Amino acid sequence: MRKILLIIGTVVVLIGVTVYADRATRVKPRSSLDHPDRVDASGGTPAPEATFKDLDGKDVPLSQFKGKVVLVNFWATWCEPCQVEIPWLIEMQQKYSPKGFTILGVDVDDEGNNVVSAYTAKERFNVNGQKLPMNYPILRGNDAVADKFGGLLGYPTSFLISRDGRVVKKFQGLISYAEIANAIESQL
Repeated sequence: MRKILLIIGTVVVLIGVTVYADRATRVKPRSSLDHPDRVDASGGTPAPEATFKDLDGKDVPLSQFKGKVVLVNFWATWCEPCQVEIPWLIEMQQKYSPKGFTILGVDVDDEGNNVVSAYTAKERFNVNGQKLPMNYPILRGNDAVADKFGGLLGYPTSFLISRDGRVVKKFQGLISYAEIANAIESQL
């Protein structure tokens, strides 16, 4: 009986320590961008002054897309949820680009441009029964660029930017096609 009480007591203490450690080490949001529910189409925050590199190493400033609705999508070739999302993004690029929309696929792989270029040249994704390549600009990102957006806790992470250059929505992790599409449509 004593052993059972000792085991139960130990388990209770471990649960308490785990709950305390979880609360004490939780990442605190640095801005309203870290709270998707607090950033919406009613205002948003100014988009950061970020410059990406294309796969040829040329600078691509985010500001060059002002006047368009932009979805900045941070992803990686090894990210399984990103693989689920890419066909949706291809379809959204097809559907909404005539209305002044674009996706910027910001790859964060450590391997370098050659790996990412080979991946984008080779991979085809099932979009409504067709095998299609990624049809939106693929750019390179790094920690410094991610920090300008408030930092990233995982992939995919996307930021929806309005025509006037304001971040109006943050999507962290894999969310539904409908949620992304509805947010985009609210800005077009």
